[in-house]
Amino acid sequence: MSNTTDKIAEHYREILIQLGEKPEREGLLDTPGRVSRSLQFLTQGHLIDPAAVLKSAMFKDEYKQMVVVKDIEIYSLCEHHLLPFFGKVHVAYIPNGHIVGLSKIPRVVDAFARRLQVQERLTVEIRDCLQNTLEPLGVAVVMEASHLCMQMRGVQKQNSVTTTSAFTGEFLKDTTRKEFISLISNKLH
Repeated sequence: MSNTTDKIAEHYREILIQLGEKPEREGLLDTPGRVSRSLQFLTQGHLIDPAAVLKSAMFKDEYKQMVVVKDIEIYSLCEHHLLPFFGKVHVAYIPNGHIVGLSKIPRVVDAFARRLQVQERLTVEIRDCLQNTLEPLGVAVVMEASHLCMQMRGVQKQNSVTTTSAFTGEFLKDTTRKEFISLISNKLH
């Protein structure tokens, strides 16, 4: 184990004690280390430069129609309670001289989602990264997520879903935005 992993694990061992648990019992023996490694994995996005991810697969191209990648699974941790939120993100952009390898868009989503987050900021960060890096004619991001902080505790509303959106450029126009919403709403496959 790394020094960081050990330090985090020791804090979780103390948390278990404060919760009235016995970290030396069989089921909890390795829990502090597992939680430490899990949290490091779930928050590793700050080690990734999302713009560099996009730049690694940018190609000159004259295509100027909407490109949509929908139903990208997201998993993140709410920075307020350290509980998961998860769902789907739908991303579109209209190229302006450059296209990007399609797998890079979900990688950008993961780079931002694998941080302590709030859904609103996550939506805007994805949008801004695509806009600032690709300089397209416009970017659209819509995210739908379930938040365990609302479902397991607090108001305890198990069927609640939060939707956020962020748009730039051509997607600020009603007709373009409606086309995007129609494409992500319909099952074309």
